[in-house]
Amino acid sequence: MKHHLISAADLTRDDAVLILDTAEEMARVADRPIKKLPTLRGRTVVNLFYEDSTRTRISFEAAAKRLSADVINFSAKGSSVSKGESLKDTALTLEAMGADAVVIRHHASGAPYRLANSGWIDGSVVNAGDGTHEHPTQALLDAFTVRRRLVGRDAGMGRDLAGRRITIVGDVLHSRVARSNVLLLNTLGAQVTVVAPPTLVPIGVESWPCEVSYDLDAVLPKSDAVMMLRVQRERMNAAFFPTEREYARRYGLDGDRMARMPEHAVVMHPGPMNRGMEITAAVADSDRCTAVEQVANGVSIRMAVLYLLLGGNESAAHTSRTEETQ
Repeated sequence: MKHHLISAADLTRDDAVLILDTAEEMARVADRPIKKLPTLRGRTVVNLFYEDSTRTRISFEAAAKRLSADVINFSAKGSSVSKGESLKDTALTLEAMGADAVVIRHHASGAPYRLANSGWIDGSVVNAGDGTHEHPTQALLDAFTVRRRLVGRDAGMGRDLAGRRITIVGDVLHSRVARSNVLLLNTLGAQVTVVAPPTLVPIGVESWPCEVSYDLDAVLPKSDAVMMLRVQRERMNAAFFPTEREYARRYGLDGDRMARMPEHAVVMHPGPMNRGMEITAAVADSDRCTAVEQVANGVSIRMAVLYLLLGGNESAAHTSRTEETQ
């Protein structure tokens, strides 16, 4: 593992499989009565969030605490940032406090890269989502969920997603989740197709390692997993489609469409969901939908990332067994 995790493109196939396998070991820790490892005792992890978040922030906090790290939650609202403090000065403050890792979510694309390469801090930087750019740990937990569902918990160890067909549907233009998933799933050997209205397909998508389709019904029967993306109204400054009803009719996943998917195929959603728009309540609450699973798996993945960046000198399996016998 490298010193930072900024982009899914930074990960090789072996890097990605190592993280997924380590997360599998971390998930076993969560099944124990005492859900903690001593690996990061004495280390400080800062959650530096410039955007609102529920799942990602709580997930990183839970992950760091389960590894026995000290956690500092920094929210831009109510801090000196609201008085005009720059990212540089905030970073220098965190460095002075001895931050070993900074998990950053920022509204500006490229902010985590700037933080990691500026020399302002010596600790590891983890990108928890930057603008419309990337969200690598979300892509990792999605890949982890797919591998568990389609390959199996134990059978999946050491394996990638070669030959699997993953379809990503919806607001690809504004989605950092889509960008990271296309890159990571391709690295893991999966065949990726993005499906969206022409207005929500990014310029330059032809350079992405994926296929592009505008017809959801044509792609569903050959998909092993279908990932529905939230329509990000807060990032839209124009009318990208006529009405919400029209969008749901063409690109929403309902019971009829889910029935056209192969029996083994799963439905995914990074959350939060716009129920009734990109996904119906019946689909969201079905056994084939992994949305809640993805949240649980997010803690295991983020434990694995922090473990490998800050303390992974020996295998997670060995550490887990050693702690279990103490």
